[in-house]
Amino acid sequence: MIKKKLSLLLGALVLASCSGDERAQKSVQVQPAETEASQAAVVQKPVVYQVFTRLFGNTNTTNKQWGTREENGVGKFADFTDKALQEIRAMGVTHIWYTGVPHHALVGDYTEFGIDQDDPDVVKGRAGSPYAVRDYYSVNPDLAQDPARRLEEFEALIERSHKHGLKVVIDIVPNHVARNYRSLAKPEGVEDFGANDDTSVEYAPNNDFYYVVGQDFRVPEPEGGYQPIGGEAHPLADGVFDESPAKWTGNGARAAQPGFHDWYETVKINYGVRPDGSFDFPKLPAEYAQKDLAEHFAFWQGKDVPPSWKKFRDITQYWLEKGVDGFRYDMAEMVPVEFWSYLNSAIKATNPDAFLLAEVYNPDLYRDYLYQGKMDYLYDKVGLYDTLKPIMQGRESTDAIVERQREVADIDRYMLRFLENHDEQRIASPDFAGDAEKARPAMVVSATIGTSATMLYFGQDVGEKGEGDAGFGDPTRTTIFDYWGVPAHQRWMNGGAFDGGQLSEQEKALRDFYKRVLNLSKDSVALRGEYIDLHQYNRENTEGYSEKVFAFARAAGGNGKDEKLVIVANFDSEQGAAFELQLPAQVQGAWELADGSYPMAEQLYGELNSTLQVEAGKATVAIKLQPLESVVLKLEAAGE
Repeated sequence: MIKKKLSLLLGALVLASCSGDERAQKSVQVQPAETEASQAAVVQKPVVYQVFTRLFGNTNTTNKQWGTREENGVGKFADFTDKALQEIRAMGVTHIWYTGVPHHALVGDYTEFGIDQDDPDVVKGRAGSPYAVRDYYSVNPDLAQDPARRLEEFEALIERSHKHGLKVVIDIVPNHVARNYRSLAKPEGVEDFGANDDTSVEYAPNNDFYYVVGQDFRVPEPEGGYQPIGGEAHPLADGVFDESPAKWTGNGARAAQPGFHDWYETVKINYGVRPDGSFDFPKLPAEYAQKDLAEHFAFWQGKDVPPSWKKFRDITQYWLEKGVDGFRYDMAEMVPVEFWSYLNSAIKATNPDAFLLAEVYNPDLYRDYLYQGKMDYLYDKVGLYDTLKPIMQGRESTDAIVERQREVADIDRYMLRFLENHDEQRIASPDFAGDAEKARPAMVVSATIGTSATMLYFGQDVGEKGEGDAGFGDPTRTTIFDYWGVPAHQRWMNGGAFDGGQLSEQEKALRDFYKRVLNLSKDSVALRGEYIDLHQYNRENTEGYSEKVFAFARAAGGNGKDEKLVIVANFDSEQGAAFELQLPAQVQGAWELADGSYPMAEQLYGELNSTLQVEAGKATVAIKLQPLESVVLKLEAAGE
């Protein structure tokens, strides 16, 4: 994936007024609560559990490089048993993102089920990338106990997930498809991508692909001694893939022979964007950024749009009818925002509660994809994730978090927070933090700093390290390309008991920590309310409060559910922290804190209860933290 950092926008900053110290006025950031209507609509903050479906249930521990599914094993839909789903739900999860469900290119023989073999020369790894989809109307046959009934098995998993209170999310990859895309399961009347293309031209408005006219596709020159499936003999592994004329590659490479580091296993979809970057589709008027979904849906009725738009509309409608509750969109910023208005308004017309998550890395585009493209959530990758990572590594100060939060203050509720996903390094890997415990303060901050959704990647909760060279791709990231077992996760899985029976005591404690944080994230009323920065004020005014500590407050009220939280995290892995945390005057005023003592109950473990003392207008809370420890303190009662 391309994850190029671009210059960040400075988001709206709302400063609460305060009499007295001018420095305090400038250093206290208040992010407004959601409106009463939006609070009423959001019963819980979503918690997303991303699971790499083919790895989740695999109990095989062989982990042979380039191993076959018979050698290394592969997980199945059926491995998500009632017990497994109960345990996932108990973690506080509301949505489960089943990664790698649509049928994608892989090296394996399913010809007895009418599926032609994929060419290893244009497959990354042996099990294949889930982002090289070859049939959007079917599912990966590897995931089924009976490949002939693979769709029925996935439908049963959707039903089981719903039974346990979990909404189902799957991937849609609009920017590209596998080079050998050919749907065997498409409904009657549905045409494949490219079926009616004019291949004599590079571009045509009604083509689904772009073409390198007059040239045949050539497999990239390998680098670093790479050989498909590790050099194993295969009838199709001959350095040749028949594609004439060549198509543009998924990442936009226009050469008949893409480079080894291009997305050569995929081809780019044409959305009516001419090769010079101009458009062959109706532009969405600027004022539609302020219009609702119904108005967006109405705008597109009767409009002439490219065939690819209609194909993805039909694909998403197909899965909605199957019971899927939402979609995670791969590399959404590589597709025009008008398409997202068209697609998402159609999805919401069918299911107003559909969960729509987009992978977008350019902050300059965030508001376009939210307000014009009608996304529900965007990755907060180049903001909070990229800020927390160096802090966890000891290379950066917590001061940086303040600016990151300011930059998205106006769109905070749309920014999905995470510390791991399938693209990123495992926290416990040596190239990241080298220690899963270092995730503790970052996870508390990530899950509680905003009003948006929180995401957990499977295995993160037990400190998975991502070790081992599976074949294609790099260690430190759990492979998405090959058959593999995930050791720490397998210890929790315990042969299918899903009871953590093989975990170490440290791993059990880590998982318990994640369970507490995620449930707090989901259920806390205050975490759907306003954000108040306490960090800058205390950095300037509090002895012992260091750049390794981060503090903020969260508050919400109404309907008898007032809740006020003070959250403090210590990122120092070696030193504890002790200080008198101060609440600035504007916070005291907003919280109506008269002189007195206010009990504060710790919400994660209940062991570090404290007292907020207000005396002569000065409010302080004694904080004492161990290395990597955090507290979430809830204001309990009026002062005495």
